[in-house]
Amino acid sequence: MSSVLSGLKIVAASKPHALPVVVRRRNKLITRLNQQRELANAKINDEVYLPKRLRSFIDKSTGERYAKEVPVRIKSWWWIGEQGQVLLQVKYGSRVIEFFKGKSAIEIQSENQICDVIDALITAVNNGEFDAQLENLGKQLRDGFKR
Repeated sequence: MSSVLSGLKIVAASKPHALPVVVRRRNKLITRLNQQRELANAKINDEVYLPKRLRSFIDKSTGERYAKEVPVRIKSWWWIGEQGQVLLQVKYGSRVIEFFKGKSAIEIQSENQICDVIDALITAVNNGEFDAQLENLGKQLRDGFKR
């Protein structure tokens, strides 16, 4: 064995075919929270945050399909309340997550603190504190298809 490989920790592992549902839901929510953090950073620094994604188009004259990067508009999950406080809701898909019964928003003193609150929410998602809410929202979505 070479000296480079001897310095690494080599283990036996296999990649799972599919992630568990709980992990997929957490990853989806963390991805959206990271987008909100980037949006908040851009707003604080007076910049524009426009992430891009590939979208397929068809050329009308030739009929060929091609991909082009287009900006995606991200809607902010926070707004300014009546007393000037910043209110933040967390969404999973199009549904708002309730933290406690009837309480679905976090009150923040200023827009400068949004990133810190989102970082705390990401930690909570990683710790599994949102698993029950995500399971309920997933069940509601599945029930909507059974009509």
